Amino acid sequence: MIPPLLLVFISHDCPISNFYSHEISRVCEEYGKKGVRCSLVYVDPRLTDEAAKKHAEEYGHGSYPRIVDRKHELVAQTGATVTPQAVLMRPDKSIVYSGRIDNFYVALGKKRQVVTEHDLRNALEAATSGKPIAVPKTNPVGCYIPPLSAYQ
Repeated sequence: MIPPLLLVFISHDCPISNFYSHEISRVCEEYGKKGVRCSLVYVDPRLTDEAAKKHAEEYGHGSYPRIVDRKHELVAQTGATVTPQAVLMRPDKSIVYSGRIDNFYVALGKKRQVVTEHDLRNALEAATSGKPIAVPKTNPVGCYIPPLSAYQ
């Protein structure tokens, strides 16, 4: 059985993406042990591979792959709109979860005192247990992913 793939769309200059770096790392480490393949997807096409590597190291991301989506192919394929956004895919590339990591951010600039919903972890738990994902789509809160033309 080919394990699911978790793509986490991030931006090196998004404070919300950077806030979630340690949780992304924990999730990738924990569910990597259960067979989930995890990759960071940087959405800024101008970012060099070296800058992506440096950012990942500075923010405590693990050794999982880093992809710089220079043509926004993954952005288009998954429908990602903000960073951070998690997309969990089956081996056939069908999306089984897309959305937020958890509900810490209610809206831009508005945080909760305590996380009460762990959407990504719930989806991963279901996916790795062979169960249906109860909430396959949530609205992520983060930095808008501009179109490629905005990076010119």
